[in-house]
Amino acid sequence: MLDEPASAHPPRRPAPGRLGVGVVGAGRVGAVLGAALRAAGHAVVGVSAVSEASLERAATLLPGVPVLPVPDVVERAELVLLAVPDDVLPDLVAGLAATGRWQAGQLVVHASGRHGTAVLEPARAAGAIPLALHPAMTFTGTSLDLLRVRDAVIGVTAAAPVLPVAQALVVEVGAEPVVVAEADRALYHAALSHGSNHLVTLVAQAAEALRAAGLEQTGRVLGPLLHAALDSALRAGDDALTGPVARGDAGTLAAHRAVLSAAAADGAVGDDLPAAHLALARATARRARAQGRLGAAAADAVDAALADGATTPEPGPPGTDRPETGDTA
Repeated sequence: MLDEPASAHPPRRPAPGRLGVGVVGAGRVGAVLGAALRAAGHAVVGVSAVSEASLERAATLLPGVPVLPVPDVVERAELVLLAVPDDVLPDLVAGLAATGRWQAGQLVVHASGRHGTAVLEPARAAGAIPLALHPAMTFTGTSLDLLRVRDAVIGVTAAAPVLPVAQALVVEVGAEPVVVAEADRALYHAALSHGSNHLVTLVAQAAEALRAAGLEQTGRVLGPLLHAALDSALRAGDDALTGPVARGDAGTLAAHRAVLSAAAADGAVGDDLPAAHLALARATARRARAQGRLGAAAADAVDAALADGATTPEPGPPGTDRPETGDTA
């Protein structure tokens, strides 16, 4: 199927005002965005797919679209959507330029969060129009994502004369465009990755610790707490902080360190958990101190509990500078 010549599948002509879209990479992102553009009225004229999962995804989300080699997809398309891993993108763009595949006036769009349009310079040099469109969402690679795209923000980077084109494409699939400067693209992506990818690790570690404590229904226990914490953090930022750092409970923090280290030593939890907990507790304490959430004595006690080589302190009388929060987490 992948070796069939392009002539075996005559290009599907888009309707007036619509674009012929070629999707390079039928992964979770490419197949969904291709389907979203198709739903917006554009014609998907070809898709590249190699693995069994990608072939199945293309058949499910882009039925009737010919599966072709990458050069044939690019040759057919007025808009080329490059949905490949970040580290693959530069060589792919350069390789297609070296073989003369890019066409003047062709829209070349990538979905990488890390890269702006500079990575598409070889295509631009051949007369193509580079656009960077990154959906700030996670993908399952199923039709469920078509609904989620409509509620998503897409980070847009493009030269000023063609920025409206990029924004219009985003609006057409039902999402909201947000302009990200070329120089800020990596920082933008780092922020999203830190907030979403590391959240998965954090939740998995918390669930692991609960199982070690004998609780099996971890989702039931964590769900309400995490949903409330996320909602509060999105609304109030650092002011949403609760828990032992916010209360200045140095003894509790030291006890947490000790029990997590012991659990890791016994193999009950991963050895990554104590270090991750300590790093986040220290970051939380620094932010709480900087915002004046803790008095000097409470902040010093928290720092001491989180210091290298710290031991569990004896609980002392409540300090006058300890905040009274009434929270439980």
